[in-house]
Amino acid sequence: MKSNDIIVFGGGCFWCTEAVFERFKGVDDVIPGYSGGNVINPSYREVCNGNTGHAEVVEVNYNSLEISLTELLKVFFTTHDPTTLNRQGADVGTQYRSVIFYKTEEQKLIIDKVIAELTAGEVFDNPIVTEVLPLENFYLAEDYHNNYYQTNKQQPYCRFVITPKIDKLEEVFYELLKK
Repeated sequence: MKSNDIIVFGGGCFWCTEAVFERFKGVDDVIPGYSGGNVINPSYREVCNGNTGHAEVVEVNYNSLEISLTELLKVFFTTHDPTTLNRQGADVGTQYRSVIFYKTEEQKLIIDKVIAELTAGEVFDNPIVTEVLPLENFYLAEDYHNNYYQTNKQQPYCRFVITPKIDKLEEVFYELLKK
């Protein structure tokens, strides 16, 4: 059985998404970057302008013997709003869209199954608009984005946007968190 795998999530600002996924057992690395666009090696400024087609994403490197893709997907769908098109809270634009980039057809089947279960269970008041696409490119974000929340917890964005997500995460997924 394969133990190391990669999935790429876009759930709004990558500072938030990175801060969420780095807390889980079985997650070895979370790398902020850009994916899904038409510009080779875009910069943060270019992506923020919304003209590259890229989303702010994180590459999640995980050990599937410790945490399953299904568990990671539950975290993803719990910690952002997958029903808003091209926005998360005050962050507006295609760069903040809800998107999952998969590497294998097996991953796609699992993603489709989880979305179907959430839809059938009427978990959300509105339809899920998360894009599910094959991973074609991933460009590393600039170094200063790495561990942004950990090194900038007192910044207003971190205090008012990311910290509440972390608090919710710790309540809902306590058993899956690194101790």
